[in-house]
Amino acid sequence: MALFSKLKDRLFKSSSRLEAGLDAIVEDGAGAATATPGPREVPRPAPEEVPDTPAPDLPERPVPDTPAPDVPQPELPSPGPDEVPAPGPELAQQGLLDREPARGGGGLVSRLFGRGGDSAPRRVLDDDMLESLEELLIASDMGVDTALRVTANMAAGRMGQKLSAEEIKRLLAEEVTRVMEPVARPLPIYQKTPQVVLVVGVNGSGKTTTIGKLASQFRAAGKSVVIAAGDTFRAAAVEQLEVWGQRAGVPVLKAATGSDPASLAFDAMTRAEEEGADLLMIDTAGRLQNRQDLMEELAKIVRVIRKKDPTAPHNTLLVLDATTGQNALSQVETFRKLADVSGLVMTKLDGTAKGGVLVALADRFGLPIHAIGVGEQIDDLAPFDPEDFARALTGLDS
Repeated sequence: MALFSKLKDRLFKSSSRLEAGLDAIVEDGAGAATATPGPREVPRPAPEEVPDTPAPDLPERPVPDTPAPDVPQPELPSPGPDEVPAPGPELAQQGLLDREPARGGGGLVSRLFGRGGDSAPRRVLDDDMLESLEELLIASDMGVDTALRVTANMAAGRMGQKLSAEEIKRLLAEEVTRVMEPVARPLPIYQKTPQVVLVVGVNGSGKTTTIGKLASQFRAAGKSVVIAAGDTFRAAAVEQLEVWGQRAGVPVLKAATGSDPASLAFDAMTRAEEEGADLLMIDTAGRLQNRQDLMEELAKIVRVIRKKDPTAPHNTLLVLDATTGQNALSQVETFRKLADVSGLVMTKLDGTAKGGVLVALADRFGLPIHAIGVGEQIDDLAPFDPEDFARALTGLDS
């Protein structure tokens, strides 16, 4: 429950955009449905003018001198003990009783509180509403293909039904969960030691902080971890990784600035074998997917690692920045070709309204999503739970 609350709070930007958009779609449609025009007034023809004519003289009717005799009125039977007298006009005028029974058998309580006590606005699910839903999901970076597929599944068997915003949120959460469930898998742990985990991604995606958080979690689970600072071109990156290593309580191996990162990775594997470490996590320099020279350098690191262990790296994690939106799709395509990416970690979900991109990634590539980052603290890397993510994304309560 605490994890879900944190996730929902941190996904506020994404969930608030979807929540506000869904509410607006329903309210706009409900207002248009209820604002039906009244009956059109038909002009009446003006009355024809009739010329004034004098009234004819009529003889006066004689008035009798004696009053009319009293006529006895018939007596009405008095109600029995089990009979209820009909309401008098004063009760009907006060509105305490219905003059006509309400349609559908409803009475005063039904009219006051609505059918079933649900007073939320509703809108008929039609083509216009589906188009609005598609535009909202695309604006949340869910992608065109995924948005069309999700809305089509939501509408299956429900066209023509009146839905509230809450019901639409639940349908959307169910569809997002269905898309994400096949890819929600924790990082696998193998018997082979050291298990080599290569971490790749573009500049500023959060690789260094992700390594520190993962190392802390593995160490808490009883695993011995070694970190290799493979970003040998930026001294600041090495210093940042050392800080995270201290927080996690694991050693950090480094080389001189400007050294060959592939050579450092090879030496780190030798050191991890000698110390009997369970996991070796290798950081790499951030590189843009459109820089061919940098991507070739990454491919070299993989080749050198496999000289030491043909099965390594056993995991290649691609760290993605959620704020990049649809650009994450092209990053996955490029890194998969050169580094054989085995799983994803999505960071910075707490700082963007583009959380829907994670749904697009799952729908398009089907790569395992191991964890999501929702903050800067060492415990802000959460295992990916598709149901919690879907409910937090759509603004539903736990």
